[in-house]
Amino acid sequence: MEDLDISQLATYLHVTPEQIKKMVDRGTLPGRKVGGQWRFNEAEIHHWLEERIGLSDAQELDEVRAVLHRQSDTQPRPLAELCTVDTIAIPLSARTRGSVIRNMASLASQTGMLWDAPAMAEAVAEREKLHPTALDNGVALLHPRRPQTSILADSVLALGICQAGLPFADRGQLTDIFFLICSYDDTSHLRILAKLSRLVANEDFLAGLRASDSPGDAWAILNEAEQAIDENQSF
Repeated sequence: MEDLDISQLATYLHVTPEQIKKMVDRGTLPGRKVGGQWRFNEAEIHHWLEERIGLSDAQELDEVRAVLHRQSDTQPRPLAELCTVDTIAIPLSARTRGSVIRNMASLASQTGMLWDAPAMAEAVAEREKLHPTALDNGVALLHPRRPQTSILADSVLALGICQAGLPFADRGQLTDIFFLICSYDDTSHLRILAKLSRLVANEDFLAGLRASDSPGDAWAILNEAEQAIDENQSF
């Protein structure tokens, strides 16, 4: 990660330098002045994008996904390819925050793409301490703070659905649907998170997952929902 100036950040986000200056003036972007010139830490910009993705506003999510799509020459892999029947647990056997995280990491390791489930669980737990990923709709989008390339061969997505909601966050709401995002690189992580955020904003999609009787049923619902939004939005 490196520091970017206004011109470099504009290129990175595919906007104009004037737009960057306006965002800085409004205090929207995280930056600091060095020698009278604005500098932006790439890691902080990554976190800023992640926070924007956490919003449930569909238009804003579409704008973020458009930026991410332009940043890479490679086509993103479908979520239904990253998340297989083997990485879905219904019901997810867990009663505490720690057991949820450990069991989800173990589930992701079933692919053979994740070599060290305990290390992934520890990284996810540390991320949760910094900022819980549980949303008000009963979904948590678990992920480590940074890609764990030393223990991953490729990106993996796991899904666990509990029979009853758990007090996963400290805000009082219960959580019963857990996604674990194990991404191999930053761009993949943001793309997966952006698409998942779009999906879980759909109450019909969540109702379908909660009514699923088997991993196969849940995978089919995920695949169908993803295809539906792909028809209307290029990723």
